[in-house]
Amino acid sequence: MTILILTAAISFLAGIFSGLLGIGGGLILVPLFHYILKMNMHMAIGTSLAIIVPTALIGTFRHASGSYVDWKIFAYSVLFALIGGFIGAGISMNLDLGLLRKIFAAFLVLVAAKMFFQ
Repeated sequence: MTILILTAAISFLAGIFSGLLGIGGGLILVPLFHYILKMNMHMAIGTSLAIIVPTALIGTFRHASGSYVDWKIFAYSVLFALIGGFIGAGISMNLDLGLLRKIFAAFLVLVAAKMFFQ
């Protein structure tokens, strides 16, 4: 039962951050699934991606209702994002778990530093 409560709390937090800031999977779900739910990185990433689909849809609906979606950019970007997602998932699944965790952590640190100092 504790795992269900933890999962609900983590997912609720990710949903709030997804709708609020456009983030959730990579910044919230993956690390918390990995450290709190003890998932390996591959499982945390895959589960996060599955959860983000409905979360992104509802967030998109809400933002679109306020005219805050650039549909031209969406149309141009979606094909390339799909191809990139396919390639990225293939690379991720073939990486050692320790290396994947380090790449993930380094990415978060770099993004945070850039945002902080900009």
